[in-house]
Amino acid sequence: MTETRAPDVILHRGLITTLDRAQPTASAVAITDGAFSAVGADHEVMPLAGPKTRIVDLKGRRVLPGLIDNHLHIIRGGLNFNMELRWDGVRSLADAMAMLKRQVAVTPPPQWVRVVGGFTEHQFAEKRLPTIEELNAVAPDTPVFLLHLYDRAILNAAALRAVGYGKDTPEPPGGEITRGPDGTPTGLLLAKPNAAILYATLAKGPKLPFEYQVNSTRHFMRELNRLGVTGAIDAGGGFQNYPEDYAVIQKLADDGQLTIRLAYNLFTQKPKAEKDDFLNWTRTSRYRQGDDYFRHNGAGEMLVFSAADFEDFRQPRPDMPPEMEGELEEVVRILAENRWPWRLHATYDETISRALDVFERVNQDIPLEGLHWFFDHAETISDRSIDRIAALGGGIAVQHRMAYQGEYFVERYGLGAAAATPPVARMLEKGVKVSAGTDATRVASYNPWVSLSWLITGRTVGGLRITPQHNCLDRETALRMWTENVTWFSNEEGRKGRIAVGQLADLIVPDRDFFACAESEIADTASDLTLVGGKVVWATADFAPLDEAAPPPAMPDWSPVRRFGGYAAWGDTEQAGSAALQRTAAASCGCASSCGIHGHDHASAWSARLPVSDLKSFWGALGCACWAV
Repeated sequence: MTETRAPDVILHRGLITTLDRAQPTASAVAITDGAFSAVGADHEVMPLAGPKTRIVDLKGRRVLPGLIDNHLHIIRGGLNFNMELRWDGVRSLADAMAMLKRQVAVTPPPQWVRVVGGFTEHQFAEKRLPTIEELNAVAPDTPVFLLHLYDRAILNAAALRAVGYGKDTPEPPGGEITRGPDGTPTGLLLAKPNAAILYATLAKGPKLPFEYQVNSTRHFMRELNRLGVTGAIDAGGGFQNYPEDYAVIQKLADDGQLTIRLAYNLFTQKPKAEKDDFLNWTRTSRYRQGDDYFRHNGAGEMLVFSAADFEDFRQPRPDMPPEMEGELEEVVRILAENRWPWRLHATYDETISRALDVFERVNQDIPLEGLHWFFDHAETISDRSIDRIAALGGGIAVQHRMAYQGEYFVERYGLGAAAATPPVARMLEKGVKVSAGTDATRVASYNPWVSLSWLITGRTVGGLRITPQHNCLDRETALRMWTENVTWFSNEEGRKGRIAVGQLADLIVPDRDFFACAESEIADTASDLTLVGGKVVWATADFAPLDEAAPPPAMPDWSPVRRFGGYAAWGDTEQAGSAALQRTAAASCGCASSCGIHGHDHASAWSARLPVSDLKSFWGALGCACWAV
């Protein structure tokens, strides 16, 4: 008679949301060999423990399945993370500039200080970007490269010297170097008609050596683990060549050091040579090659350059060239013949409808049934296109770019047009496969809770309500968009995304109850405990003693990661600005009176400018409950 092996880990006394419709809640789980081996009540699971089983007391905390990002540039982002000063989540330009000044002070020549996306001017209290003069004052000698979404980059004088832009520099294709009256570049680069100049200029900066890139990728994964991310689909990226730029992530996979489960797509880099890329890759790579931590996921998000519409809502919608259909069909036929799924970047319905003409034509000769292909973004997709995607068995991967660009979309197209951009509720209603992600690290932040907040509240990070309530999602539906729904897009249905027996043991314990906290608190959530395959990859607060997987300190020693951590400068021990101080006060507030508007951030309400002498007792204009604390 064979004895049943005791679990490696048991977590008990929790409030576990499983997303398993057959058993939606539990209080305990057992994990054996990286998978859930039991899910149920404490009295059912605890007797399974053996002498070597690690027991974790959840102390009544909410537990969720690990979050999975459907579109993250994690491989490229990891190579550079340690070099980047992240303004993601910083609430005032004054705080952001204070961070920049401190980083300039420790960055040695010839290195740059880079703020590479993940933020918008609308998140700042000042509602603006820094001026070039302000950058020059803070950094007269250190190159500073500031990327704002995909619409512009601001370079200080030292950065202009470093990249060699002067009076005689010709105007580059795919962008504009703004100039003064005498032709001297001002330091402002505009993405007109696309972001080529932003990519190309950033690529001129120093790169980290290989061993530092390995360390950098580990720190990026740990930052994602801190926010509750346990899996992602990598969408490739510009200046990310296969297989050369995949050497770092491959080494981490080979060494068993991945703390994010990663499915990767292959992104062509050569305009007019895309067909050759995919002919080569389908000969030399196998779809789904790899394992549960690192596996191939097909083609995209760039299939052909002629089909890539640009997502800068400050610019008019671009028309794709007439050769788009022919070039796209050549590549899609190769992929369909080899049974490779694909993803295609498409911002506008005009692009989507033309691509669907191609997909439908290919489907007549090579049935697409069973191929998990999908469109990315789809901000202005029409009902007709949604129906066509559903009929072909495709999907739509949405990201929270409107949380960062919503104000610009409204300026150009109006609030009415923004009400269903993208029409997520409508997609779900029509039964098409839909999931959520970020498109980080440049055009939006990698923080999944900002995406969840946007799906639930319809608000941008600047606070503008762009989605009416009937187009917003309830919390459970939004959570499914970030968990079980994503698994179709990586062809891993039934393997992960829920807390259920047999599924991979990826879970998180958020620092607040996702289902009970105020809507205004959702975006500020982080994880206190993150498990991937039953292994602790991040732990803090009550669970800090379990944290045994921290990588070595960020390399090089001047890395912004050492000082600021990541999103909202969470690791800044010097509390550079008032926003950091308010976050600390809100996080440490132990009162029982969470406000529906400010959460526990009572300090920001009390210090608001109101025409009264006693702010704390004046609640009418505040419209909140902070006065009662």
